Amino acid sequence: MNRPYVVLSAAVSLDGCLDDTGPDRLVLSSPEDLDAVDGLRADVDAVLVGAGTARADNPRLLVRSPARRAARVALGLPESPARVVLSASGRLDPAAALFTVGEVPPLLYLPREVAGAAARRFGSAATVREVGERVELAAVLADLSARGVRRLLVEGGAVVHALFLDAGAVDELRLAVAPCFVGDPAAPRLLGPRSADPARRLRLAEVGSLGDTAVLRYLAR
Repeated sequence: MNRPYVVLSAAVSLDGCLDDTGPDRLVLSSPEDLDAVDGLRADVDAVLVGAGTARADNPRLLVRSPARRAARVALGLPESPARVVLSASGRLDPAAALFTVGEVPPLLYLPREVAGAAARRFGSAATVREVGERVELAAVLADLSARGVRRLLVEGGAVVHALFLDAGAVDELRLAVAPCFVGDPAAPRLLGPRSADPARRLRLAEVGSLGDTAVLRYLAR
């Protein structure tokens, strides 16, 4: 398999929303679940998000726990896994947290038509990689594998979730379900537009809870 083992992680409301439509990010996970996701992040080689998530949440994608960072260093690893962004347009701010914090600049995968301009604009703030006429997932995963990424954590958003699921490139789905409703039909859902296939069923491997948040873990069949 010329790609990493892929874990897709998401937190949703009971009505399947990833967020609301307000200007600030809606935190759905409990503190206990957020800590568990930090532990998951510490155990992978790279963390990936889409440009929409990078713009909306301004994430750092770093391991938060000092103990987990120290444990990685003790193993000869960087404090945090590699950070990866997929973008169809290159519309990202070089002054965003992703590009100004961390030991190593993030990997930015872009289509051919915008990659050159982005490389000049980001300079040393990001490693820009061209992946075809559009963001071709197979090329992204092959490049990550060549860079030594064996386990990849995908943290969103909806369009990226759909991209990975449509490609059959998700080995494990970790879904945290918050005990609340967003109730806004315009709110982003777990998945962006995709070709739904109810026959492609995942296997439920684990059910648990962390604080007030239910946690479901599915494996690809």
